[in-house]
Amino acid sequence: MGYMQNAVSLRVKNKIVYMKVMRRRIRMLCMGIMAWAMSFAVYAKANTLRVFGEPRKGSFPISEAYLVYALEDGKTVEKVTGLLSEDIFRVTGKKVGIRTEVAGGHPVILGIHGKGNGLISRMVEEGRLDVSSLEGGCEQFIIRRVENPLPGVKDALVIVGSDRRGVAYGAFTLSEAMGVSPFYWWADVPVERRARLWVKADYVSDKPSVCYRGIFLNDEGWGLNPWAAKTFEKDLGNIGPKTYARVCELVLRLKGNMLAPAMHGCSDPFYFHPENKRVADEYGIMVNTSHCEPLLFNNASNKEWDTKKDGAWDYTRNKETILGKLDKRVCEAAPYENVYTLAMRGLHDAGMQGDLTEEGKVALLHEAITDQRGILSKYVRKPLEEIPQIFVPYKEALELYEKGLEVPEDVTLVWPDDNYGYLKRLSNPEEQKRTGGSGVYYHLSYLGGPHDYLWLCTTPPVLMYEELKKAYDTGADRYWLLNVGDIKPMELGIKTFFDLAWDLDAYDYGRVHRHQAEFMAGMFGNRYQDEFQDALDTYYRLAWSRKPEFMGWEREWDAPEYKELADTEYSFEVYNDARQRLADYRRISDWAEKTMAGLPESYRASFFEMLGYPAMASYQMNRKFLMAQLNHERAEQGRMEEANWAARQSREAYDSINRLNDRYNRLLDGKWNHMMMLAPGWVAKYQNMPRLALSDEVGEKEVDIMPCEEQGRLEGCTVVDLAGYTRMDGEGTHSLKVVEGIGYDGCVLQLGEAVEASVNPEDPRCPHVEYALPDMAADSVTVHVYTLPFFPIYKGKGTRFGISVDGHPVQVAQNLPKEFSKAWKDQVLRNGAVATFRFPIDAKRRRHKLAVVCGDPGVMVQRVVVDWGGLQDTYVGPALSLVRGE
Repeated sequence: MGYMQNAVSLRVKNKIVYMKVMRRRIRMLCMGIMAWAMSFAVYAKANTLRVFGEPRKGSFPISEAYLVYALEDGKTVEKVTGLLSEDIFRVTGKKVGIRTEVAGGHPVILGIHGKGNGLISRMVEEGRLDVSSLEGGCEQFIIRRVENPLPGVKDALVIVGSDRRGVAYGAFTLSEAMGVSPFYWWADVPVERRARLWVKADYVSDKPSVCYRGIFLNDEGWGLNPWAAKTFEKDLGNIGPKTYARVCELVLRLKGNMLAPAMHGCSDPFYFHPENKRVADEYGIMVNTSHCEPLLFNNASNKEWDTKKDGAWDYTRNKETILGKLDKRVCEAAPYENVYTLAMRGLHDAGMQGDLTEEGKVALLHEAITDQRGILSKYVRKPLEEIPQIFVPYKEALELYEKGLEVPEDVTLVWPDDNYGYLKRLSNPEEQKRTGGSGVYYHLSYLGGPHDYLWLCTTPPVLMYEELKKAYDTGADRYWLLNVGDIKPMELGIKTFFDLAWDLDAYDYGRVHRHQAEFMAGMFGNRYQDEFQDALDTYYRLAWSRKPEFMGWEREWDAPEYKELADTEYSFEVYNDARQRLADYRRISDWAEKTMAGLPESYRASFFEMLGYPAMASYQMNRKFLMAQLNHERAEQGRMEEANWAARQSREAYDSINRLNDRYNRLLDGKWNHMMMLAPGWVAKYQNMPRLALSDEVGEKEVDIMPCEEQGRLEGCTVVDLAGYTRMDGEGTHSLKVVEGIGYDGCVLQLGEAVEASVNPEDPRCPHVEYALPDMAADSVTVHVYTLPFFPIYKGKGTRFGISVDGHPVQVAQNLPKEFSKAWKDQVLRNGAVATFRFPIDAKRRRHKLAVVCGDPGVMVQRVVVDWGGLQDTYVGPALSLVRGE
């Protein structure tokens, strides 16, 4: 059966979506996006912001300047002016003055348009400064050199914002152009010294892609909290104003505007220290809270809610006490900028309390939301529909929402992921019409079942982009919140998130895949960019099939058979499965150590924090468990000398992790002491040493664990090279593409964008991709297709796709994971769902072909294994590298 051109009706059905996608791509092509250049240049669309070490025509002498701000613009502009002055000093070693009035010379004038700033208003009124692009804007800015702006002033560099955060983003955009990273403090990125600086500037920012952009400090008991309590804020002994000042500065430098403070019981509640809210406001940062903290109230802490004194957190029995607490909190917080969560879950992350039916829970939650909005109306001096409010259908709250809970039209629906990076649902066409819009809550770190991952950041930027982009395409442009755990070592993931939230249209899959390597190259040198890309690709690929935290193969909160540490499902016997994994990890670990040693001393700590430690520690965690597994296997075979050798390797890996943690905590004279440890969490034992089988009666014999030739061949099966298609036919309606930077082999086939129209995958005329298969001496084949475990974007959509071999009728599969089921747990731990198909074939036929057919767009196929009788059992199938001979 041939694959014919798609019907006209299908093209018409997708015309609007297709035109939208094409317009977006054309815009991106025109923007000419560039990375940091050697001259510390920043480009945005047709804008120019370039910093030089010598004068250029039309340039402004920053190193000879002084800074000017107006008192009427408020404390945030004053704070930012001071920080910009410090940044200039970091680069030049020269302290620049700060004034509230112009006094000749070369002023850098910072101010808010339209707020009564006399200097800005005068330049606008006299036609010397065009700020029309800021009219009606939000968090936008202009950086421009203005000639003869005021009497006695030859030129000025003007940084004008539509509001206080606009001024801040403009100032820090200049700082980055000078070479000051947003992570200069949090990741100790050094600043290249340049005695003199000139800038050429004509830069106008667009409105941010997402309105509210922030991070959530969470599960902080094994990093951020002990570091603050014992190292950084010892006088307080907890996370407090000093720590929050550093966090807020980081968020502001990354062009964020929102912070959900730490809220576990080990930490003092944010409002327990009144200075915290004043610090956040001084930096222009809005405060919000997670899904379970109504109206900024932290019920996870007994300093806020003490069940012995306050009673049960049960709205059916203790409503007045709860409302009294919420009333007091909003009264206290109302003078400041906040985003208010409307919720009534249990204490901390528990479900709603009370013996209620599902209908009763829906009614109670509706009542609680109504009561909470009444409190907001009482204290916040805005119309209720203008007060930023969110509802997060997280865990059981999603079930109540789908049971019929009516959320007020002006409230933003915030769609959460499943805690493992996969959004559970998004706004359907009707919900996309809501005036409150929608947003997302996304995780880079998580404490909970089936397994914690609190240690390292292993979420590929391509997955983050894919999920956030499809959310954005369904209207989620109001609110993005990222769970970042302890902040460290999540720096690269945080950077990617904020850059996407600021200007999503500047990215496509290729650009986001290169994003972190380009960012690293901008700090450590462009000559390393290809090496950074290779190391990051390998790091994310290896962690994709199993995160380092999951290598113990245990699930402490799950069924009894998963409670204890166990051997992995990687094989030492076939396909170089475990062998290649260890070799690849060792390669990037050794590379990181060598690269760091070759860097100037001042750059080594930063490199270690952001990439060196994650690469080295991941290797040792895999080595610990895989060598323990080899120990068990050789002991069972009676090969005790080899078992003893493997046991020593496992113990050495365990010790190496401890040494790496100590090395991290001793960096820079102990600046980060107590930050890095293996968080035991609540659902993990990976931090422990696995049991070993030892014999005192024999010595040791080394085992060759390098990839070997005899395991490097495929017999009776093959792996399809997804990038090596023979035909790709999207029929002008679906954007089929190969995407790099994600998947078991670092490459996936995307069957259209999730927002494109669904089609019938049984129809062979539908968009499809064809691949050539080798000669197969068999009368049938089995096809194993591994996909990413996506959820349907909303009810009525699915995750269907089809497979056909040699023109046989298309067989269809889809994955509909139910959260917390065993199937879902298995899928999120291995980042994959597998579907199996069987087809008859003609053994005499010399040429065969396989077709992958689109059904519900958005499906990502990450591995296809075709078996005609020789496939051997492995964790997620043989790797593509075996076919390529790598």
